[in-house]
Amino acid sequence: MISKFRAILNNIMECKSPQQLIEEGVKSELKKTLNVFDLIVIGIGAVVGTGIFTIIGSAIVGSTDGYGAGSAVVLSMILAAVASVFSALSYSEIAAMIPVAGSAYTYTYATMGEFMAWMVGWILMLEYAIGNITVASAWTGYFVQLLKGFKHVLPAFVINFPIWLRNDYRTMYELCARQNIEPHTVMPFISTPFGFEIPIAANIPAIAIVLVLTVLLIKGIKESTKVATIMVGVNLFIIMSFIIVGAFYVQPENWQPFMPNGMEGVFTGAFVIFFAYVGFDAISTAAEETKNPQRDLPIAILGTLILCTVLYVCAALVLTGVVPFANIDTQAPLAHAMRFVGIHWYAGLISIGALCALTTVLLIYQLGTTRILFAMSRDNFLPKSLNAIHKKYKTPHVMTWVSGLVVIVCGLFMDLNISAELCNFGTFTSFIIICVAVLILRKTEPERKRPFKVPCCPWFPIFGIISCVALMYCKFSAKATSALYFIIWLVVGLLIYVLYSYHQKRKS
Repeated sequence: MISKFRAILNNIMECKSPQQLIEEGVKSELKKTLNVFDLIVIGIGAVVGTGIFTIIGSAIVGSTDGYGAGSAVVLSMILAAVASVFSALSYSEIAAMIPVAGSAYTYTYATMGEFMAWMVGWILMLEYAIGNITVASAWTGYFVQLLKGFKHVLPAFVINFPIWLRNDYRTMYELCARQNIEPHTVMPFISTPFGFEIPIAANIPAIAIVLVLTVLLIKGIKESTKVATIMVGVNLFIIMSFIIVGAFYVQPENWQPFMPNGMEGVFTGAFVIFFAYVGFDAISTAAEETKNPQRDLPIAILGTLILCTVLYVCAALVLTGVVPFANIDTQAPLAHAMRFVGIHWYAGLISIGALCALTTVLLIYQLGTTRILFAMSRDNFLPKSLNAIHKKYKTPHVMTWVSGLVVIVCGLFMDLNISAELCNFGTFTSFIIICVAVLILRKTEPERKRPFKVPCCPWFPIFGIISCVALMYCKFSAKATSALYFIIWLVVGLLIYVLYSYHQKRKS
């Protein structure tokens, strides 16, 4: 009995050496087509869109789960950036040293063993797949706003298509409860032979865009990056023009009170805005498809973080200076700000920019989900059949379809705000793991070549761990619904490992 227990313990603690991981990456059939510019496009595309076009409104105003930061959201952004920069430095070191697909999952396998690698991979699924649901829902909101701008061109039934075709089940029932409406009056119901009725609700625009991007990713990562480059260009033009135009309408008195909810609001705002910083983690998931990963990955990760933080702070200062705290819109804050000062045509232009930005985020999040699942399948945690590479396009097409369908199915039921916060818990956890992994590898692989090194080690990784733990603690202490769901997600991942993945791994 003791020997069996010892064998199980050895199995779950078994690590893959960095050299073994690198050799697997070299043998991979994935096509190496990305350069540093492509990686920065991936990073900016994932980071800028959600932070400025959607999440910034909730960070300023707050929600039922926490206070808003008000004008002090700029402090929230700086706090989130500081928490990110320590993790970004750690990502840069380890991604350059072990340039393979899988991101934090792969790095955990090299440092903490099989079980922790599985759990981190499961958490990364939460970070990307569930985060994609949030972005897809926001995409529908801006798409509907854009359609309204064509009310004199398009038929009324197109502009005002039924709300049950643009919302998930949970949102539909919440809308009915808030407006005291009987669900049967706004949703069709299908009778079943078992004596109960099934309501019909589906976010059709979100489903459609996810399907389109799934097909695009199957065609190839280079082709996907070309599309992302165009959209990122439009996105950056819209944001910078908002900052320039909006600066002429700033009224400094709108910045008062600067910190309406004190430091609690600032910390809560930092937790919310952190959702936007998933992007530079997405860069490392494409390491195996990068031409010169040792040089390009650190440049792309740190460059993305610096550029996006500057844009965030400038946009936040303009937004809170143009619109009083109480009047800021949480769904489309930038477009609403332009309508607030009477520039309605520009509000429509912002909606186009937001759609480009959110489309890019969807593309990159799905790329991240697929590449992490690909790495887990390659390690026999998941069925090998999922790991198939398309003969023509050299992409993991089966896994790409799986990740797309997961987003579509979960998107029928998941609440937008809760899914965003769940994504944050996944992000914080993966950042903590990366900082720990750097510290471990400095001890276990001191002689291994490091094209990039974290400065002031071990202090910077330790600061990264402390800052992420502190922001997670703030949300747990508030007893948020998302905190409970995160614990449930971890338990489900543990059960899957015990009942399936551990035994599947032993068959290899």
